[in-house]
Amino acid sequence: MAEQILQLIAASQLQPGDRMPTENELAARLGASRTVVREAVKILSAIGRVRAQKGRGLYVADDEGMLGSSRWGGFFLPTDLDHVYMLFEFRRVQETAASSLAATKATPAELRAIEAAALTCEQGHLTGQPALFDRGDDDFHLGIATASHNPFLLTAVREARRLQRQSSTIGLHGAIGGHAAEAITEHTAIYEAIRDGDAEAAAIAAGVHLDKTLEDYRGEIQRRLFG
Repeated sequence: MAEQILQLIAASQLQPGDRMPTENELAARLGASRTVVREAVKILSAIGRVRAQKGRGLYVADDEGMLGSSRWGGFFLPTDLDHVYMLFEFRRVQETAASSLAATKATPAELRAIEAAALTCEQGHLTGQPALFDRGDDDFHLGIATASHNPFLLTAVREARRLQRQSSTIGLHGAIGGHAAEAITEHTAIYEAIRDGDAEAAAIAAGVHLDKTLEDYRGEIQRRLFG
């Protein structure tokens, strides 16, 4: 029954923090007794997937996420350079794997989405719109993770990028733009390898991109700290 409730949450596209149907409503929708539903809710509450608020009802838990994202947020210190560098190492592992898988699994629609995101990035750079560049960059990397057809990779990529944004905002007080022109070329190399179905080339291109991004990050830190 617990699994059926999780499936209902997914099918209803409920997000963390959203209110769920009551136990009576769940029982009716799932064709089960309220006692069985109540026990299933207790299990889901114990593992951090559902939160019961006395007098208010049931909610999708927002303290964990698929991979315990809040634990990452609690551990990660945006101004700790060792943490930042480890995060880049983590991203490199994720995104080389995601690019490799996408090269063998991406659908035509997913390829179009990745290409469109790369073009949005380029447009943002050429027109001097950092927010547009950042949106395209997010869509590009998440589009590749989506095309890997591995929801764990997608969640990991999304959370790692969220933490990196914290570091840029809190640690460096703003975005880093020096690598933008090179990033566009690197995005093209990744996209073309995925489009051509070359898993090895896609992984290599993704690794180069992450290495160059980290190099730019290091340089920006040096510049801001030492002038």
